Order: sequence, then structure tokens, then C-alpha cells
Amino acid sequence: MRDAEARRLWAANLLRAAAVPLTAVVPAFFLDGFTVLGTHLAWLCVCALCVGTLNVGLCLVLKPSLAPKRSSVATKISRFLKCCIYFFMSCILFHAIIVLYGAPLIESVTETFLFAVLLSTFTTLQCLCMLGPNIQAWIRVFSKNGATSIWENSLQITATCSILGAWFGAFPIPLDWDRPWQVWPISCSLGATFGYVAGLIIAPLWIHWNRKQLTYKSR
Repeated sequence: MRDAEARRLWAANLLRAAAVPLTAVVPAFFLDGFTVLGTHLAWLCVCALCVGTLNVGLCLVLKPSLAPKRSSVATKISRFLKCCIYFFMSCILFHAIIVLYGAPLIESVTETFLFAVLLSTFTTLQCLCMLGPNIQAWIRVFSKNGATSIWENSLQITATCSILGAWFGAFPIPLDWDRPWQVWPISCSLGATFGYVAGLIIAPLWIHWNRKQLTYKSR
């Protein structure tokens, strides 16, 4: 594992992590009454858009993907369209899973779908940026000892922490505390966000701690 690559990962993850709290602060200067709790749907849109844009931008700049460097315009357009379709399908799938786990089926449809978009941004979009629309590569990366680079290890940890954070965030909802953050899906989306940020910080630390044991083989 090269030190330069590890430093690039640290810089990218810290930049991603720093961007998340900014989505709660910066819009308040331009939108009257904007708060994470009070205008939660607006914050979900802003957070997903900003995090997604930053992830795509970092992917284009740092190029952690193993995709071929040279390809025709038609291939790039086809790849882009597939990525858009995969992302939309991910949003629909997450929406269905969330409903199966107890979210309202008819009421709060907008809230549930925007939460699904946020989860897809934290997980699926990263897979698309790094691995492209290649389901076999996704399965390989999330299988045991399937990572072939520190970027893929970081992807594993960040995506897992995001989903776990969303899951843990659901625990306070049924409690009779009558707090504003217990309204669906605030606690879940905040849990996913905290999990995403935690994963971004944990991943480089875990990779640094286990750097001597990490040996990557090309597949």
C-alpha cells in the first residue's frame, strides 16, 4: 500500500466528512427558516445533492476507479445512462425495503422516498463512482476479502456504517418522548448521516491500523 494513495484517501474522506455539516449551515444564509429539523425535507434534498456532487467530483479528480482510461464517447454515454438507471433503481429498492421495515406505505411517501435517495447517495452512488454499473464488481467488493484497494475497503466501511446508522436511528421513533426529531424520518436520516461521516473517518484509521496485514490482489 503506497503512502501517497493513503494520503489521497485521507484527504478525500475528510473533505466528504466536512461537507456534511456545511449542508446544515450554509443553506440557512440563503433560505429563511432553514433548519435540519424544521425543514427536514429541504435538508434531505440539499444534503443528497451536495454529497452526491462532491462524490462525483472527487471521482473525476482522483480517479480511484479501475475502469478503462480510454473509451469512446458512445461508451461513456452508455455508462452514464446505466449509472443513472442503477441509482434510480437503488432509490426504489431502498424505498421498498424501508416500507417493509415499517415505514408508512401511503402516508409520508415523499419523506420515505427522499430518505431512500439519501441512503442511495451514501451507498449506491459511491459504488457507481468507484466500480461503475458492474454488479459483479459490487458483489466482489462486499464479499469477504473482496477488496482490491484501500478505496474499496473505504467503500465497504462507509456504506456499511451508513446503513447501520439508519437502522440504529429507527430505535427512538416508537418511544413516547414526543421530541421533534422523532418525526419520520428524521432520526433515521440523521443516523444514516452520522454513520456515513463516522465511516469516512473510521475507514482510513482502520486501513492505517491494518496496513501491514492488507495485501491486495488484482481480480
